[in-house]
Amino acid sequence: MRRRSAAGVVWGLLVLLGALLTGCQSPSGGGTEDGRLGEPASGTGRTSTVSPAPTRPSGYGAVFLAVGECSSFGTTSFSEVPCTGERAAARVVTRHDGTVRDGPRCPATTDFVLHISEQRPSSDEDGDGAVPQGYACMRNLQPPHPGDPGGGGGPRTIVGDCVYSSGDGQVRETACDGEGEREPEYKVTRAVPKRSGCPDSTALYVRLGGDRPVGCARPL
Repeated sequence: MRRRSAAGVVWGLLVLLGALLTGCQSPSGGGTEDGRLGEPASGTGRTSTVSPAPTRPSGYGAVFLAVGECSSFGTTSFSEVPCTGERAAARVVTRHDGTVRDGPRCPATTDFVLHISEQRPSSDEDGDGAVPQGYACMRNLQPPHPGDPGGGGGPRTIVGDCVYSSGDGQVRETACDGEGEREPEYKVTRAVPKRSGCPDSTALYVRLGGDRPVGCARPL
């Protein structure tokens, strides 16, 4: 069985299953795909980022980490592996060229994001071609799923997520069950187009992005 090595997609920071917070646009401390700024604080979801090194791809198909393909996990590297293999840890839900900032948003329950740097090998012996800059929205094959509502992570903050105040007018996401590094202080109960759509119990507005960009959060 052939396996494509991700020697070209290695360095980066993986958000592993619930603790480490890294943002797509805020590279540390639980940033989010949307760069959300809450009112009076900023909401954050959790994702992982990977910045790969160049190499020549080979193996499964024309697109590295295409939709439905799987990756292994590692602290400083990962590989594209067969989804039925014992090393498979997460599956590609969606895959886009370009950057997260300019491209489509990942699905709401994405667990983490892999950022793929452009690779244009000087020689292409087997005709596999280059790998364009892009990103893959990943979902763990097994629980925990930090991207689920209340899971304490993922690249987006969504309804059902909990946050805590991190100072300087910002908040960060944490697990609603209290199993995270910080206790939850607020829970996002609704997503609405405008603040006026939030219920009276709202104590915090969190920017979520999308067509319902305002998250209404109540104190816990």
